[in-house]
Amino acid sequence: MSDTDEVKLVPCEPGVLPPSELRTLFLFEKLTDEQLQWISDHGCTMHMPAGGVVIQEGDPAEQFFVLLSGTIALSRKVGQDDVQTTRTEQRGVYMGATNAYLRDDGVPRRYMASMRALDDSDFFVLSAEDFGHIMREWFPMAVHLLEGLTLGMRSSQAAISERQRLTALGALSAGLMHELNNPAAAASRATASLRQRVAGMRHKLGMLAAGKVAPDRLVELVALQEDVIERAAKAPTLTAMQVADREDELGDWMDERNVTGAWDLAAVFAQGGLDLDCLNDMEARVGSPELLDQAIHWIGYALETEQLMTDIEDATSRVSSLVASAKQYSQMDRAAHQWIDVHTGLDSTLVMLNHKIGTGVKVVKDYDRSLPQIPAHPAELNQVWTNLIDNAVQAMNGAGTLTIKTYREDDHVIVSVGDTGPGVPDALKKRVFEPFFTTKPVGEGTGLGLDISYRIVVNGHGGDIRLESKPGDTKFTVRLPLNEPASA
Repeated sequence: MSDTDEVKLVPCEPGVLPPSELRTLFLFEKLTDEQLQWISDHGCTMHMPAGGVVIQEGDPAEQFFVLLSGTIALSRKVGQDDVQTTRTEQRGVYMGATNAYLRDDGVPRRYMASMRALDDSDFFVLSAEDFGHIMREWFPMAVHLLEGLTLGMRSSQAAISERQRLTALGALSAGLMHELNNPAAAASRATASLRQRVAGMRHKLGMLAAGKVAPDRLVELVALQEDVIERAAKAPTLTAMQVADREDELGDWMDERNVTGAWDLAAVFAQGGLDLDCLNDMEARVGSPELLDQAIHWIGYALETEQLMTDIEDATSRVSSLVASAKQYSQMDRAAHQWIDVHTGLDSTLVMLNHKIGTGVKVVKDYDRSLPQIPAHPAELNQVWTNLIDNAVQAMNGAGTLTIKTYREDDHVIVSVGDTGPGVPDALKKRVFEPFFTTKPVGEGTGLGLDISYRIVVNGHGGDIRLESKPGDTKFTVRLPLNEPASA
């Protein structure tokens, strides 16, 4: 149904459906003659020509409809599209103000779907007030049971949703602390080692100065140290095997010249990417065999110091990156609704869930970086990405490939989260977005993650979320509009 469609105000004719006719409808077949007469007196009939819109989603739920003849279709708005949910010509089916009997909780009751007559159709109509009166007065026990079921599920969903959010927050916090602890511990260890190396440098410098080294020679050693550090900074990165081979070469060279602690120093020089040419140059510039041992140790301390400072810089940068990702994930100090790049939220979510993903899952990011920004609630979308990625990782049981793909399709941005797990059986595919439905063992899932994700994407962003699954290839596809949804 397009935004220009309007509900056609077809007159309702009171008192034209006698009790005998009402009894032929399965909804009323067990009622007494008196009850049927009351309904006949308070109801009316309505004829809707083909193509007419009987009720529209979002309007106040003021009437209860029973189909007498014809064919109708129910549809719900998903973004800019109408998705048909039901098509029927069964006589006696009902729709409209079906919850009118519930106690007034202050929440406005509105039609949950739109209804269109596909061909000439006739309806029996009761006002929401009269239908609610019938239910409460004639079937009080049934109403109590239905109220308990409806309101109880609503309360349970609210309580479990809150607990799920707290559990998710705790898990994310624990994961973040684990991720932060690694670089923080590395920085602490490097700092302690750095203190020792700096003390060693001071000691060696004192020994060099006390060794009757000519001033010009001491100046040459300082220049040599700077040159070696610069060469180490520009040296190509070596593989583990290349580093091991380089250690053997450097260790043999130092042993031949009686350098003390040769193999320990060889590891430092090899890690710095230095080679035999560098050592030969050092030997030539030092000049004195007596000073070579002290000079190599002094320069070794300088190399270690540079390497430790690099380790500290990497560790602190990692901490800063994690904090930035956590801030972006939670959307602290940002507007609730803004224009965003979906990749930013996806990347921050992967960082936050890194501890859950583990080393057994390969992450493949197939991003279309040319995608434009979209209007969204980024904190809510991050919750969607968290649910989808977490479910995918759990489905693979710690081993497999997680594929996150983004691309454009017409006027939508598409985000696909796929895994190589066992898949979702066909019988369960239609239920995965239902509240409280879960395929996980008892205690491991609330059944609300995908329901919440569906409501965020569909209701909150005017998009759509779909599931395609077969063994070894399960994929959730999220469609998000490029533009602001039209006002209701």
